[in-house]
Amino acid sequence: MKGIESKITRGLSTGSRLICDDNSGAKIIQIIGVKKWRSRKSRQPKVGIADVVVVAVKKGTPQMRKKVETAVIIRQRQTIKRPMGYRLAFEDNAAILIDDQGLPKGTEIKGAIAREVADRYPKVAAIAAAVV
Repeated sequence: MKGIESKITRGLSTGSRLICDDNSGAKIIQIIGVKKWRSRKSRQPKVGIADVVVVAVKKGTPQMRKKVETAVIIRQRQTIKRPMGYRLAFEDNAAILIDDQGLPKGTEIKGAIAREVADRYPKVAAIAAAVV
C-alpha cells in the first residue's frame, strides 16, 4: 500500500456516521471498527482520508441494511495539510464500500474524492466524478 505524503488529521472515530457516496445501495453507514489500527490500550480508534474501516449499513436498500461491510474514507470535514503547504477541507464526511482486494463495490462515485485516495486506490479514482 502506498504511503501518504500529506499530514492527515484523523477527524473521524468509531461511532461516526458517514454518507455512502457510491451506488452500492447503502446511504448512511456507521464506523464500527478500523483495519490495521495499532494503539495503546483503551484508546478510541481515529481515522482519516484513505483509511480502511469496518462499517455497518444504517440506511439503504433492504438487501444492504444491517450488513457489515468494508469501506474507505474519501472525504472528511476536518482540515488536512498537503506537502505544498495549503490546507484542504470538504463539506461532508463520506466513504465508499470496497471488497477485500480494494476494488469498489459500486460503479460510480457521486462526489469528489481526495488525491490521497486516488494515489492509494487507482480503481476508486477511475470511477470518481472528480479528484481534488
